[in-house]
This record gives sequence, structure tokens and C-alpha cells, in this order.
Amino acid sequence: MENVNIYKLVKNFPLLGDVRKGEPVLWINPNKQNQLLNNGEFTFDMVEDAATRLQRFSSYIKVAFPQTSQQEGIIESPIKEIVSMQKQIEAKYEIELPGKLLLKCDHSLPISGSIKARGGIYEVLKYAENLAIQHGYLSIHDDYAKLQDPFFKEFFSQFKIAVGSTGNLGLSIGIMGAKLGFQVTVHMSHDAKTWKKQMLRSKGVHVIEYESDYSLAVEEGRKQAELDPTCHFIDDENSVDLFSGYAVSALRLQKQLQEVNIQVDENHPLFVYLPCGVGGGPGGVAYGLKAIYGEHVHIFFGEPLQSPCMLIGMMTGLHDQIAVSDIGLTNVTEADGLAVGRASKFVGKMMDPIISGCYTVDDDFLFDSLIGMYEQENIFMEPSAHAGVFGPIQLVKEGKDYLEATYLVEKMTKSTHIVWSTGGDMVPTEQRQEYLQKRNRNK
Repeated sequence: MENVNIYKLVKNFPLLGDVRKGEPVLWINPNKQNQLLNNGEFTFDMVEDAATRLQRFSSYIKVAFPQTSQQEGIIESPIKEIVSMQKQIEAKYEIELPGKLLLKCDHSLPISGSIKARGGIYEVLKYAENLAIQHGYLSIHDDYAKLQDPFFKEFFSQFKIAVGSTGNLGLSIGIMGAKLGFQVTVHMSHDAKTWKKQMLRSKGVHVIEYESDYSLAVEEGRKQAELDPTCHFIDDENSVDLFSGYAVSALRLQKQLQEVNIQVDENHPLFVYLPCGVGGGPGGVAYGLKAIYGEHVHIFFGEPLQSPCMLIGMMTGLHDQIAVSDIGLTNVTEADGLAVGRASKFVGKMMDPIISGCYTVDDDFLFDSLIGMYEQENIFMEPSAHAGVFGPIQLVKEGKDYLEATYLVEKMTKSTHIVWSTGGDMVPTEQRQEYLQKRNRNK
């Protein structure tokens, strides 16, 4: 950060003082609008186009990844009411959480077991489609199952895909890219878990490790890709295609809520809590939900105490011009997918009129919640995903002013709260046991 006095920032944004101390905070976005604003950089048409493209690819996905056959090649996760977890939260934190508490189970998304399966896989598929159509090997009217033919694997092997990642985005791009035949390189920060690197290498993906954080891994990946005309760089910080793929989830969630007769309207508010790293995944989801539900949806991003890059970027309006290190934070967290020091400028500006706020969460909570979810609901989610679980707790404890200002207090008994899980199913058994035992070792 250049030419910005941190003490002046704290004076202008007093909550930043608590953030600097590593205290859990709830920041309410003063720029939120009731409706989605027209943005020339991105439109809902792009989301609908992504949904249509994913439908075209479904016949290929169904045969390439048999685990998707029951869903006819559509990569989607269920929603589940978590009544036992809700009761435990209320008892443990001495709060009343009115309304229903649901889990959006992206920890169980097919193929790569995380929210990144949507955006990452979508961008790989769009790139593959463009190449095949440009070379006259594919038409949008074809049955895309033909992409299973060895001819296409040989064709795609002439091209490269690269990405910078803390883990889950790299997994989704690596698994899909390698399956199609691309030469895939994943530039991984030091925060990335060893098992994720090993899994990628087992799929034939080239993994480059860095001693530095996520931002440098992305920067190095981008630089190397620019030198190679056959390489497509998937830019987690600025990709419209990734964003589009993530946003498709909102269309799917709308249908799921209708199927279980959950209303979202003036008298039935919807609250959604999303773990946030650089911002692409939660940003895409938030955009889609705002486009569909407008003022009736209230979206909050959760970040680790030491890595609240989106919160400080949006609060100060500096976006990618301020990093967590600039305010004295370490960017060290067990939530590896959220260990990002500098937020996406593209996403931060997109979220300015959309999200209701951001909150921070202690790593100890992530492990307490991990055990609670496993014991109460028999669901395993990796630590990062539990940043979402803290959202309703923080809203009830610290969000009274927000609920009063938005005339929601009397409507809370008819509200729906969705915790958006982000990863878990791909975590190896031994790593799961380590996570499940971690809380006891910390006590």
C-alpha cells in the first residue's frame, strides 16, 4: 500500500482498529443497494449463458465422471436443513437463531469436492469448447459426449492451462483440465495443503510450489503464462468466466428452495453466509442471488481473523490497494482456502452494492464447528467451510442495528439462513482425523 496513512484509516474507519487487533468483528456495508445495479462489466446474461453451456457439457461430464450420472452430468450439491447443529449453536452460544438453518452442501460437489468445482470447471470447459469450435471439431448442436474420443484428448494436449491457487481452485481446474487432455500447471502458495498438491500430481498436473502467499503464486503464474501463446491463464482475481460459473449456483438454489416450499419474499428474508478468500466464489454466488432475490436476500462474507482482505478492501474502498499485512496482520490461518492477503478488485467493486457485510472468525471456532457438524449432522467440512457457520451467530450477537435498520426484526421467525459449505469431500481420511483431533490438542 502506497501513500496511505494507516492511522488516518483507523480514524476514518474505527472498526479497522479492532480488525488490526485480531478481534472478531461484524462490518455492515454502508453502500448496499436494494437491487442489483447495472454493471457494464458483467451482466446476468453471462450467468444464463454459463448455465446453458454447462447443460451442453452434461453429456460429456456424465460419461467422463460416472459419479455425476445420477444428476445427468450436472455438477450440483443438495441443500439440507441442519436442525441438530442449529440447536447446538443456540445452546453453546446462548442465542436464539430464529428461522430455519440450512446447509448448501458444496463440500460434496462432484469431481473436486468444493465450491470451486463450479467456476474452475466451467472456465476449463468454456476454453475447451472455444478451441474445439474454432478448429472445426465441435458444434454447439453436437452431443458433447464425443469429447471422450481419444482424438480430443490428443487435440487438447497441444494446449496449456495455468492457475494460481491455495488449493481447491487448483484441484477443480487440474482434475478437469487433465481429464480433457490439457497440460495443466498449478502455482500453489505455501498455505496449500500437502494432500492437495499430491492429489494434483497423481492426476498428471504440474505443481509449482512457492514459499510466499497466494498473491505471488497468482502473479508468477500470470507472468509465465503471458510468455506462452498456447497457455490459457485462469485468473482467480479477475476472471469473468470463473465468476459466471459460480453465479450459476444461484439459479440452481432458487429451484431447490422452491422444491422444498421455502419462500423468499418481503416477509420471508433469506440470509446467506459465505466463506471468502480472494472473493471470486462467494462473489459469483452473491451476484446471482442478488439478481434473483433483490432486497429480500442478505449476504455476508466470513473471513479468518488474520486474513480479512475483502473486509478491509471494501471498508476502506481501497480494494486491492490494501493488504492484510499493511495493517499488521499475518495472513496465517488453518483455513487454507481463505489465506489471501489481498482481495480481488474486480469482485470487491462488484460486491459494493450487493453484500450486507463481512465478519471475521477465529481459527479455534473453525475446529469447534468442524467437530460439532461432524457429531451433530455426520457431515465433514474442511476448516475453511466453517467460516460460514459463524455468520448467523455473529448476526444474532452483533447485527441488531442492521436488522432494525432493514425492518427485519419482526420477520426473523420466518427467515431462512443458508450456510454455504465450500469444501470437504476430497479431504483424505488421515487428514480428516487430524482435523477432528485438533481441537482436543488445542485445549
